[in-house]
Amino acid sequence: MLNRIASQIRKSFPAPEVSAHCDGPCGVYDPASARIYAEAVVSMTKKILDLDPKAGDHKTANTLSRYIAIKEEQAQKTKEDLLILWTDYFKPVHLEKYPDLHDTFWKAAKLCSACKVEVNLDHANELLAAVEKIHNMFWATKEREVTWYKAS
Repeated sequence: MLNRIASQIRKSFPAPEVSAHCDGPCGVYDPASARIYAEAVVSMTKKILDLDPKAGDHKTANTLSRYIAIKEEQAQKTKEDLLILWTDYFKPVHLEKYPDLHDTFWKAAKLCSACKVEVNLDHANELLAAVEKIHNMFWATKEREVTWYKAS
């Protein structure tokens, strides 16, 4: 009986059709968090490279484990943020101004993966540079100049 009443209500008061360009129509996008995550990848990579592997003590092993875990987590978060921008914010019209848009994001996502599985300062710095390029593209699509800056 309750189902029948609910069905009658739905028929009498149909919900309007809605659409959005993404999963959540908030319209709030900003590559700033990707920058922070990418900076953390660079920082953790430097810290790993600065550790003395010859120490061989538990403290060094624990510190190394923590740095690696943080580096991998931050690289994954960078990737997630970039993929959201790529798939939810950027539209075909942006390709007219940035024909290398897809290649830029694809390479940045690949750099995130590389930074997760290796300790390579060159790749970490390349990732940060790719995020800067995406930052510039993003704000240009909004016809705004937002200065690129790093926290570290």
